[in-house]
Amino acid sequence: MNTTPQVLARRPVWAGLPTVSPRWLGALAVLLFAMTIPMTRVANGSLEAPQLPPLFVAVARGAIAGVLALAYLWMVRAERPVRGQWPLLAGVVVGGVLVFPLCMGWAVRVVPAAHAAVIVGLLPLCTAALASWWMGQRPGRGFWLAGAAGSALVLGFALGVARLHGADHWVDADAWLVVSMLGASLAYVAGAALSRQMPAAQAISWSLVVALPITVPATVWCWPSDAVIWQAWGALAYVAVVSTWLGFFAWYAALARDTMRVSQLQLMQPFTSIALSALLLRESVDWSTWLVAAAVLMVVIWGQRAARLGSSKP
Repeated sequence: MNTTPQVLARRPVWAGLPTVSPRWLGALAVLLFAMTIPMTRVANGSLEAPQLPPLFVAVARGAIAGVLALAYLWMVRAERPVRGQWPLLAGVVVGGVLVFPLCMGWAVRVVPAAHAAVIVGLLPLCTAALASWWMGQRPGRGFWLAGAAGSALVLGFALGVARLHGADHWVDADAWLVVSMLGASLAYVAGAALSRQMPAAQAISWSLVVALPITVPATVWCWPSDAVIWQAWGALAYVAVVSTWLGFFAWYAALARDTMRVSQLQLMQPFTSIALSALLLRESVDWSTWLVAAAVLMVVIWGQRAARLGSSKP
């Protein structure tokens, strides 16, 4: 018997507040996610003052969130995913639970959090490109021009900053940030598709539970032997509970209900992350960083508008 219609018929919920506007949910998620890069920087430390190893932070955040997710699924007596949903779950696991936290975590130990926020600013455009391919759409020439312009901006920014600091390893870190962005895009698209078939909270929770056979043993194996500051453990708790789990309750629910409008809210995430990096980490953010972030924002808006126009053509 096909159980898909029964799964689709369920009313998605988010923390018991189904009447909350998807744009308000999306705005809340963007604010929560904007803390991810600064908090990861606190957890990992820097090359000069290392704290928790990036690999440990990457797998531990998934393990902690996965245990909480398992308890949640048991409490709500959630039904197991059907066979057709496993590829989507795998996309969230690979992109969001493994690739994104590991690559981003290593990179922000090398580069400031504000710098990383600029590179990851192309995430909405990358997500739109992947979503268009996933749904078999063909964006117009304007979309790809915007993508090329955004890539050139980010590449020029990365190379310029690396030359200014005389640090070639910054280029390597920026490459890892690009890979992390690709992973996040995969997780966003797969998670949004999955959230149309089951409640958003269960979509992210099942993904984290599926990853437990990887994240729990890896956490034990990577457990740090050196003492670290308590702030690093607190930052790990934030990225595990909020960035990896609770934030997606709001984000996937909002995307599933109003994908186009909600996705626009993420345009402000780089600016929020830069501001939080300056406020929480006392990072010095120069005018060029703000300028490039604004230029990336304009390119992303251009690209998303071109994608909508292209998809509306017969």
